[in-house]
Formats: sequence, C-alpha cells, structure tokens
Amino acid sequence: MFLGMARQLNGKVVVVTGGARGIGAATVAALDKEGAQVVIGDLTVSGSRSLRLDVTDRAGFTKVLDEIESRYGPIDVLINNAGIMPLGRFEDEDDASTTRQLEINLHGVIHGTREAIRRMRPRGTGHIVNVSSAAGVAGFPGAVTYSATKHGVVGLSEAVRQELRGSGIEISCVLPSIVRTELTLGVKDALIKSVTPEKVADAIVAVLRNPRPMVFVPKSVGTMNRIGRLVPLRFSEWLMRVTKGDRVLVDAANASERADYEKRAAESAPGADEAYGFKS
Repeated sequence: MFLGMARQLNGKVVVVTGGARGIGAATVAALDKEGAQVVIGDLTVSGSRSLRLDVTDRAGFTKVLDEIESRYGPIDVLINNAGIMPLGRFEDEDDASTTRQLEINLHGVIHGTREAIRRMRPRGTGHIVNVSSAAGVAGFPGAVTYSATKHGVVGLSEAVRQELRGSGIEISCVLPSIVRTELTLGVKDALIKSVTPEKVADAIVAVLRNPRPMVFVPKSVGTMNRIGRLVPLRFSEWLMRVTKGDRVLVDAANASERADYEKRAAESAPGADEAYGFKS
C-alpha cells in the first residue's frame, strides 16, 4: 500500500473503458475535476476525447490505446470499467449471452490489463483499476455468469498484483454493490443499500490518489464479506434468504423497465458476435 502523500492526478492521462454511461461517465466527471486528461473508450462516441472502443475486439482495443498514446502521451491510468449484466435464470441463458459477458466483463479486462502493463512496465509507473462488483466475492442468483466474470476480475487483479510487485505499477480492484445506473434497472435494495455512480467514482479517484488493492463501495460490503467468510456457509445463505438478498436480481430479471437495457446489452459485443458467429 502507498503510504506517502496523496498522489496528484492533474495532467495524468487516464483511459476509462465504458466511459459514456453510468459509473464510467461519473468517473470521467470526477477525474475532470482533478485536472486529469481523461479519454473515453466506448461503443458510443461523443466529443473530442471519446474514441470508439469495442473491448471484445482485442486488436481494435490495442489500436485504440496506441491512438490515445499518440495523441496524449503515455497512459498513466487505465480504468477497466466496461461491463454488462443481463439478468435471468442460468438455465435459460443462451450461449451468445454467456459469451458476451465473458468477453466484455472478463476477457476485455484481461486484455486491457495486459496491454497497460506492457506500456507501463518500461516506465516503471502506472495504475490499473479494474471495476468488479460485490458479485465478485459472492454468488447472486439471477446473474450467475455475471457473478462468475466478476469473480474472475477479482482473481485476475489479486494474481497480477503479485506479479507486479516492485515494478512501480499499481493495480486496484473496486467492488461496488448495487449502483443506480441503467445496468440495475428494476433491482431493489436488500440488506445493503444501493449507491450512486458518483459514490463509486469518488472511490476510484480516492484509490488513484492513495492506492489500495481492494475497495468496496459502500464499505459495509467489505464488512459483510469478511463476516461471511467467518460464519458457516449455511448461515450466510440463510441470512441472504431472510434479507431477500438472494431475490434482488431474480425478481428484477423480468422487470419491464429493463427491456431497453437488455436489448442494448445484447448488442454491446460486436467483436465477439462476429468472432463466434452470433447475431444480436
């Protein structure tokens, strides 16, 4: 952990994947206030600091990072934020949805992290932030594959951090609970209250200024996770049922307000769809 003075972000070149909406957009706004040179990578392009990025097109992802460095200079920070969360029963999920989640939520983060390291290691400095989820440390019915991908992001970040020891490169994993964005439309609060994307953005800025390996938003998610590891599995599952935490995503799966999001999520991995022959 970095124990010195808080790091300054003014002038730093920061790339945010999935930066056009939700947590990504809030993070871009928060970093702007810090004086960072923020570049958005997203399927939706708006403004001069936004480049079209499909994280499932790995060659394209690399080219976008090359383009950013040619325009703005070496990348100081990469925030792997792009992700989707289709909801529904696991047995009803088709292979196309499974693949899109794996490609965006996990393989995109793996590729982005590896590309960032290759660029940062020669300079001996840099910071990678991988946005996971509370579902990265606990399984949630109704979002089985999503939970699997977010567990993967946590494992990736933990393992890579050990490989990076002494390199000067920091890697942090941010794990939000339910965040009030399009992704969680129809999802109701349960044991842990939902947070705004601005709260998550503030946590990301804080971890860039004072690096830490893992940050929960809100902090109570981390407390619940630690308690859950100390008690028997049956008790923690009983607590989830009593508080209806095991129903929040299941019950939201068929919410009418999710229709537009689910459609957009099914169209959010053109590179994967082309590679695997899927039609959105």
